[in-house]
Amino acid sequence: MVFFVPGNARKNIALFDTTLRDGEQTPGVSFTIDQKVEIARQIAAIRVGTIEAGFPASSADELAAVKAIAAAETGARICGLSRMRKDDVDACIESGADMIHVFIPTSDIQREHTIKKTRREVIEATGAIVAYARDHFDRCLFSAMDATRTDPDYLIQVCRAAVDAGATTVNIPDTVGVMTPSAMKELIARVVKEVNAPIDVHCHNDFGLAVANTLAAVEAGAAQVQVTVNGMGERSGNADLAQTVMALEAIYGIETGIETTRLVETSRLVSRYAGISILPYQPVVGENAFSHESGIHSHGVLERSDTFEPGIMTPEMVGHRRRLKLGKHAGRHAVRQTLADAHMSPDEAQLDVIMEKMKAIAGRGRRITDADLYAIAEEAMGMAGVAHAVELRDIAILTGNHVMPTASVNLTVDGIEKVACSTGNGPVDAAMKAILGCLPRPVHLKEFSVESISGGTDAIGHVTIAVEDASGRIFDASASSDDIIIASVEAMVNAINLLQRVQGSEKKE
Repeated sequence: MVFFVPGNARKNIALFDTTLRDGEQTPGVSFTIDQKVEIARQIAAIRVGTIEAGFPASSADELAAVKAIAAAETGARICGLSRMRKDDVDACIESGADMIHVFIPTSDIQREHTIKKTRREVIEATGAIVAYARDHFDRCLFSAMDATRTDPDYLIQVCRAAVDAGATTVNIPDTVGVMTPSAMKELIARVVKEVNAPIDVHCHNDFGLAVANTLAAVEAGAAQVQVTVNGMGERSGNADLAQTVMALEAIYGIETGIETTRLVETSRLVSRYAGISILPYQPVVGENAFSHESGIHSHGVLERSDTFEPGIMTPEMVGHRRRLKLGKHAGRHAVRQTLADAHMSPDEAQLDVIMEKMKAIAGRGRRITDADLYAIAEEAMGMAGVAHAVELRDIAILTGNHVMPTASVNLTVDGIEKVACSTGNGPVDAAMKAILGCLPRPVHLKEFSVESISGGTDAIGHVTIAVEDASGRIFDASASSDDIIIASVEAMVNAINLLQRVQGSEKKE
């Protein structure tokens, strides 16, 4: 089902990813060359057509990074960024990039206060550098920086000068994110009509309108859109890749060629390397994107998923999972289903007790984990405690400011003693890796959070951990201690036991 088919929009849209250039300009983010190459491979693997790998002239490291990405033969077209300077173009040539992206400020405020050129000088510089770039590259993208604050008549003049000099695509950036969708649509419609080249847009998110403005540009006839993974970039970032792609594919029915089932894994890879967590309520890829807590919502989704989900976008389409969340708003249907997944079937009276206890805990502001629910259910149903598949016998940690954090663990796994040793970025990381190394089947640590539940240097820390099995199911558990490492280890063991318990129940059927 397509909800909106704009009259001027094309049937397919090209994507230009600038995660490795504008995305890395996110304050506090710095990727290593190896990380950049891996990110480029991942972005190419989801079939993005063009990757802006960096700004080669900005530093020797940046030049080396673009060279490495170009040499990686990802399958995507690799682009290098250049100012209106021949030495910048030369750096792009040296990098081995497939195409070049040249830009110059065109708004009066940027033109007068940054490059200090007249309008005529900007047009002349544009023609000269684009012509020089085309002597060395088959493809040249020209950007009129701060286009949306540029006098429209003058903007058309500059863009035409670039095309006359050989620019193969013209980019209209909303550099400071001030456009509204209606204004963006009007501007792009004019540029499409008056400039004889494919039009590309690059929208910033200062007012939270980057994706909306990008879609408005597509409605007006833009042929290519610039995006970043997780919406990274300067200030408030750029148009988000996953949101833009899914809106185009699911709402507009416009093909992007993107392998959407890998959007979540791409988001998580970049999040990990950037050191910036994905917000739980981030559209498309966030942990809560297809999660439901409200009783009404959970009941509806259990009956038919598109009662409280878009339907035209499912979790499977983007590589996600649907999940019923536990909390004070959870309904009986969700709780019964969650328990049924662990092969627990309380009667109505027992379910009343479970709901009352669970809501009492949640009402005190505490998160309800799967382990909490199962413990409450066991008590309410009069079940004997389930034997744990994994038991911690001993753990030793070595750490220090000049020592590689190392953890040694001694576990009993299914009655067999297991010993493992691992290093990590810190003592908790080392301990988690050592525990996972003792398990017979792979388990992925999906979430780790810590909060203090008392004050002072001897504060009690509460750790919540979520693990994911090979089938993509998620199980969470928690533990508290005045030793954060012990709390982390106990929470991990609790989560693994929960996973093992459900898997064990399934085998018995």
